[in-house]
Amino acid sequence: MVTHTIENSRAPVLVLNQNYQPLSICNIRRAIKLLCKGKAESVQDSGRYLHTVDNIFDRPDVIRLIYMVKRPLQRRKMSRREIFTRDNFSCQYCGKKSNDMTIDHVQPRCKGGKFTWDNVVSACKPCNHRKADRTPGEARMKLRNKPYEPVPNPYSFLVSEPLRPTWLPFIPRPIAN
Repeated sequence: MVTHTIENSRAPVLVLNQNYQPLSICNIRRAIKLLCKGKAESVQDSGRYLHTVDNIFDRPDVIRLIYMVKRPLQRRKMSRREIFTRDNFSCQYCGKKSNDMTIDHVQPRCKGGKFTWDNVVSACKPCNHRKADRTPGEARMKLRNKPYEPVPNPYSFLVSEPLRPTWLPFIPRPIAN
């Protein structure tokens, strides 16, 4: 099954689990294959059509799998961006918000501190330099919030994709990052 227009086959389609919970986003080509194999049903069409060599299909916007997929929650990947997001882009020592933040190890690496969720915080450059290679207690600085590992977000795949109006009835609110 080959489509005449490539851009049509790459448009996003929301995939729902059997219980109507958002599961993933696929392209139209994959959605049509799932529909043709009887593994999914169309829940919401776009009102447009997809032309193949020998057929015309309603272009789906939302499909639902016929079977239930059990997917374990994925732990959040630790990155600078995730740490800044967790800390609301603010210094955990003075509270200043900035786009020019640094990562600070609460227990310094030179003293055995690891790069883990509960040992790193965002800090402005002046506070990070002031604390240097000491613990907050040694530097006479106090953490505003205790560092923690954010809870997994089963809908994180929706954050990177612009949400279509036809998807909104199936997406729980609010979608946290």
